[in-house]
Amino acid sequence: MADNKKKPNIFKRIAQKFNDVRLELKRVIWPTKEKLVQTSAVVLVVIAVCAILLTAIGKGAGWVLEKVGFYDQVTETTESTTAMSLEGYTVPTTTADPNAETTASSDAETSASEAETTAETTAPSET
Repeated sequence: MADNKKKPNIFKRIAQKFNDVRLELKRVIWPTKEKLVQTSAVVLVVIAVCAILLTAIGKGAGWVLEKVGFYDQVTETTESTTAMSLEGYTVPTTTADPNAETTASSDAETSASEAETTAETTAPSET
């Protein structure tokens, strides 16, 4: 039932791992300085070529998407409505574009002149 074989203490196991690593590193065949320089140069060249290729692909795809019209901006305008009071009349004005302000002010002037005309015609005249 109970296993007679116990694990060694944690510190002994860690020491054993370090000993195994040291023995394994003694068996490694290390490259010469020339071989190390050659393989490093090959790695750097491959990285440079990949960077150039990926940059070219990205720029080319961006150019194609721009020509297709993918990046065209659609501008949405929102209108804000305010109310102006003119002698009891409420005239809505919009400020979405510059032309709307002149239209709204001319509408307000028209409404004001209509209000004056209505007030003159409905008021009893003294003669």
